Amino acid sequence: MPHLHLPSRSRLSGMLRLALVRQLTPRLLRRLLLLLLGPFTAFWLCQLVLEAPSLVYAPGIWLANAACIGVIYYPLCALTGQVELCFLLIHLLAGFWGAANYFVDLFRGTPVLPWDFTALGTAAAVARTYDLTPTAPMMAAILLLVTAAAVLRRHLITRQPRGIFPWVARLAMLGAGAACFFTASDLGKLEELGVKTDVWDPTQSYCDTGAMATFLCNLTFLEVEAPQDYSPEAAEALASLIAPNEGEEMDGRPNVIAIMNESWADFEVFGHAELTESVMDRISSLDNAIFGHAYTSVFGAGTSASEFEFLTGHSMAFLPSGSIPYQQYVLEETDSLASHLRLYGYRAVALHPGERTSWQRSRAYPLMGFEEFLCGEDMTVPLTTAHGYITDHSSYQQIIQLFEEKEEGERLFLFNVTIQNHGAYTDQTFPAQVQVVGHEGEWPMAEQYLTLAGMSQEAFLELVDYFSAQEEPTIILMFGDHQPSVEQEFLDYAYGVTQDQMTMKEYMGKYYVPYVIWANYPLEGVDEPRQDTSLNFLSQILLEEADIPPSFYGRYLNTLRQTIPALTFVGYTDEAGFAYSHLETNSLTPFIGQYQILQYNALFDREHRLDDFFS
Repeated sequence: MPHLHLPSRSRLSGMLRLALVRQLTPRLLRRLLLLLLGPFTAFWLCQLVLEAPSLVYAPGIWLANAACIGVIYYPLCALTGQVELCFLLIHLLAGFWGAANYFVDLFRGTPVLPWDFTALGTAAAVARTYDLTPTAPMMAAILLLVTAAAVLRRHLITRQPRGIFPWVARLAMLGAGAACFFTASDLGKLEELGVKTDVWDPTQSYCDTGAMATFLCNLTFLEVEAPQDYSPEAAEALASLIAPNEGEEMDGRPNVIAIMNESWADFEVFGHAELTESVMDRISSLDNAIFGHAYTSVFGAGTSASEFEFLTGHSMAFLPSGSIPYQQYVLEETDSLASHLRLYGYRAVALHPGERTSWQRSRAYPLMGFEEFLCGEDMTVPLTTAHGYITDHSSYQQIIQLFEEKEEGERLFLFNVTIQNHGAYTDQTFPAQVQVVGHEGEWPMAEQYLTLAGMSQEAFLELVDYFSAQEEPTIILMFGDHQPSVEQEFLDYAYGVTQDQMTMKEYMGKYYVPYVIWANYPLEGVDEPRQDTSLNFLSQILLEEADIPPSFYGRYLNTLRQTIPALTFVGYTDEAGFAYSHLETNSLTPFIGQYQILQYNALFDREHRLDDFFS
């Protein structure tokens, strides 16, 4: 058997040094530079596209975000061996991430959040209506990428050299990727490096500590933690303070129609924007109607959050910013206005003239007690559209048909989410008929929205005319889900103040929407002044006007709103109308804490849930 000669340790070391020397070429130095700088320059490009106010960051922020990028960059380089190509690709991806956050924040007021990926279908369904024109920073980023591609064009696809060194280099890149992974996946480590999340203002935190690392830190909010003072016993003690309803007959109770009108807002109430034609005057002056205003928890988008608050009585104030309750928390049977009215013999029907799976309503509605859900494709009345969406007129014609087809004596609860006024407001073929006096043609998006709001007024008045002629008692509530995302200049003009100069009360004005309650039978207290409320309390006001007893939880909410008339994710108000931020502590803080305890018990502590209290 021949003797196998192995090189000595010194000889092997010499071979490695020789291989390294042979590889120390301009090509290797270029690649080392790209490998070292790539994650940092990609982070900078992302923040540039995001339009962060400052691109100067502390070293820890640079390292944290570079680690997040390195998780993808280094393994990709190792697997392909094409460092120059991967360098361009990672910058392209970083630019896309910055642009996605910029546009999402522009349209709804918050950047991309982890739970948004459960709503990609909904986002795709409405994205076609938004204006995605690149901004100046985006064009600058594209120019930088084109320049980099031109400089590296000869090296984008290269033949890999043979020998031991390329494999050592690939292992080193995999090691760098692993190091980045252990850093980026340790949320505590990211926080040590200076990354901070702000559930009240996620946009600012993305700008201040990086859109990539901050996005990962938001993963901590996927699971809602129990309130500090929570215990099943604490929830039970609070529930025991609510007296039960006295037995009441339900004969003669009305049909209940609740309409959440997409982006329905009242800009005239602020007193600064005079319109060429009022889009609110005829609704606000209806006979036998209650007209008021409520605060929402979302701006520009987030319709399902407003639905959730209205139907359940829960508040987004105790849930992570931008979270989507239908997709994250309504995973089992959940008490709502629909399930409550079914206990009194109502048939509960939901109607939305959009896609069935939007916000996963098709799964959430049955869990909340709706017996039937009609979407756009189920509608059996003639359909008309405005700027690509089914009109309120068609929605209300479907309501009328459902009313006429119901069995005699059957009580109907119908919850209609409209879609006509959905953004974006950039349809060049849609004629704008309502303008701001003195600023005609200056804000085309706002003008298109205001014209749509005028159409909403006409459609609602037609619905009122129809039920005025019906003998069967019926009560109708219409409210807005949030204000529209239109030109910031128009919003500043309508509010009478720019956002950076707003007081807390003025800031909450961004979340201020109208509501109207009308019935074809006499309502009590029509002429009484109405205190502003919030959507989580609005369903209790509707039950009160319809003379339908609330649940135990509803009675609790009615008691709470005497002290805190409005409570949203943004802030809350007291009896005198003063507005407060959730970041401050005052005499109302204990009441808010009690509300949070009960809501946590309802949504998250299924084992100790107070079923009789909530249903």
